[in-house]
Amino acid sequence: MTDSVPFPAEWRIEDARQIADTVVGTVYEVTRAGGELDIVKILKPRALEDSLRGAEFLAWRDGIGCIRLIGRSGNILLMEHAGTATLRDQLVVQGDGDATRIAAEVLMEYHRPSHAPPPTSLLPLSRYFASLFKKAEADRREGIASPFIEAADTAEELIADQRDIKPLHGDLHHENIMFGPRGWLIIDPAGLIGDAALDVANMFSNPLDRFDLTRNEERIASMAGVFAETLRRDVRTILRYAFTYGCLSAAWHEEDGNGKERDEELAVVKAVYNVLRQA
Repeated sequence: MTDSVPFPAEWRIEDARQIADTVVGTVYEVTRAGGELDIVKILKPRALEDSLRGAEFLAWRDGIGCIRLIGRSGNILLMEHAGTATLRDQLVVQGDGDATRIAAEVLMEYHRPSHAPPPTSLLPLSRYFASLFKKAEADRREGIASPFIEAADTAEELIADQRDIKPLHGDLHHENIMFGPRGWLIIDPAGLIGDAALDVANMFSNPLDRFDLTRNEERIASMAGVFAETLRRDVRTILRYAFTYGCLSAAWHEEDGNGKERDEELAVVKAVYNVLRQA
């Protein structure tokens, strides 16, 4: 039923079924006139700016390696249905190595050059890492020896020496890569702009509940090797971005008062750092 949801009439939505409700938005699987099955997301205020940046990224890519943004009305997005199978499902069936290979292939697809100029709203890495810089400065003032301080220094070095700068998904992980009629596509981009090596950093922390993988140093080294080869970058650069991103994520969790998730992320950070020291 669509009576209680303010879908734009021109989208010709005949039926809608809520499939998710998160802090970012409420998601519906919708059937439109003609039988098309699509997705509608009604964005919530908390992450509205980030979500709209992502929508502009989708509009810019226009279906290359990612779902298509079909329409937008204020805070309501109409998007292509990406399918129901995620890269996490692929990992369970075919293994982590196969999932990493697919992620690398998807990455190169949506990183393809475009003749159209990228959106001006994309967030630069200097602003993206703001919470890490804030946390590191607080720890310095309090005389706390923490990984946040080294990670912030590393992030500053990386940002000052960025290579292959381009629009980035910014939140690439196993549940944001889905398989459907057009093959493997990304969903839910954060909409950043910066060094391409940052775009694989979150993969090291995922799947979130697979500690056997995310804290496994052999897996970390192997994944770094795959992404380094894909992006034609040094393995240490890939690992440095993974290290700084992990600390950024931990800083976000601390800001939200999620001590458990902060500590889980820092356990990944420790494993990545161990691999980095040996690389």
